Amino acid sequence: MGPGFFYYHRGPDGPQIRRALLLLAISGLLAFALYAGAQMRPLLGSLATTRVSNAVNRIVYQAVNEAIDSGQIAYEQLVSYEKDNEGRITMVRSNMAAFNRLQSQILDLILSRIDQVSARELSIPVGSLTGSPLLAGRGPRISVRMESVGSSSARFENQFESAGINQTKHRIVLRIDVYVSILLPGYSTVTQVTNEITVAETVIVGEVPGTYTYFATDPDAYAGDAKDYILNKD
Repeated sequence: MGPGFFYYHRGPDGPQIRRALLLLAISGLLAFALYAGAQMRPLLGSLATTRVSNAVNRIVYQAVNEAIDSGQIAYEQLVSYEKDNEGRITMVRSNMAAFNRLQSQILDLILSRIDQVSARELSIPVGSLTGSPLLAGRGPRISVRMESVGSSSARFENQFESAGINQTKHRIVLRIDVYVSILLPGYSTVTQVTNEITVAETVIVGEVPGTYTYFATDPDAYAGDAKDYILNKD
């Protein structure tokens, strides 16, 4: 190569620099978003579980109260007494057909209403994840959906307790266990929501009934001694 020749290397022009900076900025934002998402996931899951649990509790109480207000759940319709010749109560007998029908109807109503809850009602504003009171409830909303899953159940249980001299309080309790799947962007979780609601009660005056039919509606149902139940319960 003769004298007087030299190489000239041209550096990147303005558009190339801007594209490189833009790619760098996008990469940084993506990295930050992934990091922030990982850090906020536990908080998001906690807030979503709280919202879903509150929604399920509201639905459960509404369904049970509607059944009570409509007269479907009444002590006299669910329980009958057997008495001896002197008029003393010797047995408390449950109407198992009514119990089974009611628990099935109430559970079906609850599950159908759970599936009707909109994602908008459960959504969480991004500002609520920052922990700042000023940003709480603000910003774009993260979609949260819930779906009822298997193993949900409703069953009636009975409770006896002493209410004074020769008085026994008999309480009918409806226990409802609802399992729901919480669907969040990128992952899901399952939570259990349990409610125990007293749906009917009365005070039995006189000696403790010798026998009652145990109506926690499960395969282990049996007839037992009410006095033993009161004396030996936890």
